[in-house]
Amino acid sequence: MKQRGFEVVREDSRFFKGEEIHLPERSDAGSAGYDFYSNEDATLHPGGTHTFFTDVKSYMLSDEVLMMHVRSSMGIKRGLNLSNNTGIIDASYYENKDNDGNIGIALRNIGSEPVTIQKGERIAQGIFTKYLVADQDEVMSETRDGGFGSTGL
Repeated sequence: MKQRGFEVVREDSRFFKGEEIHLPERSDAGSAGYDFYSNEDATLHPGGTHTFFTDVKSYMLSDEVLMMHVRSSMGIKRGLNLSNNTGIIDASYYENKDNDGNIGIALRNIGSEPVTIQKGERIAQGIFTKYLVADQDEVMSETRDGGFGSTGL
């Protein structure tokens, strides 16, 4: 049984059709985060935001979440952060009907100079973790309705 990992999204949900997709991986045995890669060249101007679709989806156990964080080198050296600060990829996002769980990473340039991201560059890292629910937990729905950035709409 598969527990957690990464796959390329189905063809009709890909932004970079026909391109080889680099699945996330850890830099070394002591790394907690799986590095995600850019599939494109893009320049972020000061105050600007760009969403990098990875064409990658993630599967995990039902009581787990993939938390996305900007790589420290992006924040410290280049003045970039995630536009939503910490991305949350729920287990229910895998294979959703809108985009097959395609993970998008929105970076914002909070610096004063343009920053160029190259195709193949590591831009963020994802960390799998367990989560807990409250005793009085009542879910609004048994199934997910929608894709990227749609929860609660």
